[in-house]
Amino acid sequence: MKQRIITALILAPLVILGIFKLPLMAFVITLAVVTGIGFWEWTQFIGGGSRIISMVPAVILGGGLIAYAYPQISFTHTITSFHQSLLAITFIWWIWASYAAISFPNSVLCWKDKLKLKHLFGWLTLLPFFWSVVLLRSEGIESDFSHGAKLVLFVCLIVWTADSAAYFSGRSFGKRKMAPAVSPNKTIEGLIGGVIGALIVAWLFAQWFDIHFANPFVMAVTILLTVVFSVLGDLVESMFKRVAGIKDSGNIIPGHGGILDRVDSLTSAFPVFAFLYFVFN
Repeated sequence: MKQRIITALILAPLVILGIFKLPLMAFVITLAVVTGIGFWEWTQFIGGGSRIISMVPAVILGGGLIAYAYPQISFTHTITSFHQSLLAITFIWWIWASYAAISFPNSVLCWKDKLKLKHLFGWLTLLPFFWSVVLLRSEGIESDFSHGAKLVLFVCLIVWTADSAAYFSGRSFGKRKMAPAVSPNKTIEGLIGGVIGALIVAWLFAQWFDIHFANPFVMAVTILLTVVFSVLGDLVESMFKRVAGIKDSGNIIPGHGGILDRVDSLTSAFPVFAFLYFVFN
């Protein structure tokens, strides 16, 4: 626990500094490296031979998408039909993946031994995460360099708050398990506590960061779904680790495990938030 806290105290300021201070291209490159490490860790979930060979399709697809889609970024609140379609497909993916985690182990029968599907699951998890963060960070950057940074940090704060509030609510009031076969510690009561905590923090920081939503109802629904899917995203990664028979996705972060262990909630939260934010606001 001590090592975990020390690592968090070191990493958190560095992450925030990078979000606010890195030029956009440097930010994109850094995020691409993080995503690439995430793909490397994902190769453990795929199985079926060489991890290096399993990385090749993700590298080709990821690089191709950067070459094709990065020049299309408008740096405004309006996103292209390609980016909007990518986020919409991802939203559907997280609905299915969440159902698979909740219904585990019954759901595993349809994909456990299918390597192509597990490749696809990795693409749908990590590539939209990358693009949703880039789209949020780049919004309005030509007129206000820090606006997009505030959006990215806003989502992080929502997820971090929800995670902490869910932990304490679950310990105090938790009775009904969400997905006992995947993560026996996550409860409905914890989720409710997480949503309440996130809504309070979102309301405070939306005003402080000058982040606008169409109306309070849209904001509440956006935060609610972002939090729910962030919790379910954590469950989805836990499901893949259980099927692969591993405890942590890696050991690159002392006391925390791998990259996927730290961004599991964010991989679902960012695309869901970005989809709702760009489409309904």
